[in-house]
Amino acid sequence: MIVLASKSPRRAELLAAAGFEFSVRAADIDETPLPAEQPRDHVLRLALEKAAAVSADGLETVLAADTIVVLNGEILGKPRDRADAVRMLTALSGRRHEVVTGVCLRRGGQTIVEASSTTVWFMKMTPGEIEWYVDSGEPMDKAGAYGIQGLASRFVTRIEGSYSNVVGLPVDLVQRMLRELGTD
Repeated sequence: MIVLASKSPRRAELLAAAGFEFSVRAADIDETPLPAEQPRDHVLRLALEKAAAVSADGLETVLAADTIVVLNGEILGKPRDRADAVRMLTALSGRRHEVVTGVCLRRGGQTIVEASSTTVWFMKMTPGEIEWYVDSGEPMDKAGAYGIQGLASRFVTRIEGSYSNVVGLPVDLVQRMLRELGTD
């Protein structure tokens, strides 16, 4: 049995759509980046901390993940407020960026952690389009202030890598990691 250490409805939807059986036990940790912490190191650390924060018996596999958007080395997490969402979307407009997810699986005494990266290109958005999108409310609980699976899909011109990674959980990586743990 998989224990999803996340309250993200998107991660739960991705797992369910891929046919995984799981329960949810959300981890609550401080997600603030450490000084000078590199984006990949940040998501790997948070995935490890989330997995460690959830109790599980020896037969359960804890799955934890953390997703960020990275633009020119800057981590764009969830927006603090409306102005922060507008700032992020303005910065992403007409540019490419990376979406990086750290994934950790823990079962018994075994822990493995890996990261997945996907490149996303946005079209140039008008100020009115940015305002419309922020007014929709969709950006407020998402890294980088957008959800590729929702209204923001109209602004994405191309992706290179895992689509599910951009949504919040690289399902193919989870499957490979489960095989590595011997639990597929």
